[in-house]
Amino acid sequence: MRWAALGVVYVVWGSTYVAIKFTIESMPPLLSAGLRFFLAGAVLALVVAWRGGMRMTARQLGTGVLLGVLLPAWGNGLVVLAEASVASGLAALLVASVPLYVVLMRRFAGERPPAVTHLGVLVGLVGLAVLLLDDVGGSSWWGPWVVLLAAFGWALGTFLSGRLPAPANPFALSAVEMLAGGAVLAVAGLLAGERVSPGSVTASSWVAWGYLVVIGSLLAFSSYVYVLGQLPVSTVATYAYVNPVIAVVLGVWLADERFGALQAVGGLLVVLAVVLVVRAERRPAPVG
Repeated sequence: MRWAALGVVYVVWGSTYVAIKFTIESMPPLLSAGLRFFLAGAVLALVVAWRGGMRMTARQLGTGVLLGVLLPAWGNGLVVLAEASVASGLAALLVASVPLYVVLMRRFAGERPPAVTHLGVLVGLVGLAVLLLDDVGGSSWWGPWVVLLAAFGWALGTFLSGRLPAPANPFALSAVEMLAGGAVLAVAGLLAGERVSPGSVTASSWVAWGYLVVIGSLLAFSSYVYVLGQLPVSTVATYAYVNPVIAVVLGVWLADERFGALQAVGGLLVVLAVVLVVRAERRPAPVG
């Protein structure tokens, strides 16, 4: 089951970037993201509670709330905001920097990653620089930087997930994360003056939002939380060099996004960096 769940993360998350793009065409970004996660979290919580799996301590509940702020709210919320001015394919390539952030966090935590890992981080930084320096198809100057900030939040949540107390049922943790993250995003949207007018929402936005609720959140996000508890973080991180490919192809095909030669070079460097980092981290550490 864990490999099937990782396969869902591989395939589905790449498609969520273009789904976000269609959603925010006629829906406010923060409110749409908040309602997406809150609804998915509520449904999952009811299912898990019905099966008697929502039991957790106060510390475990705190873990869920904290990760909900870092993953759905900070990580996904900022991506949704940025996609108003950033191509979905470029956003996915920038988010692929998550494993590079995780390596740096491990270094600051006192761990000593292999030399190849440091080489991967350097290659990744060069790739990100190429992506940021390119004319990214009409992106605002701040959009790509917001995506990188979102990736940092997602990386921090991923880094802490295996270091904090968690309930025995990973789907209970996922439900709490989505409820907490969704609530934060919805409140932020209301405070920012966002409102949803159902009559002004296009059919394509409704379909994309529904896809994000059911497939992107209930299925894919829950799968991500599940595999984080079942597989090494370095193995789970391999999704980072599959998602961008799917996102770029769907962005060009469905959203008429431009993807030039320079972006291709930067994207390949980022993906190569993630491959180097993940492969190095999967090798057994030397003894002595």
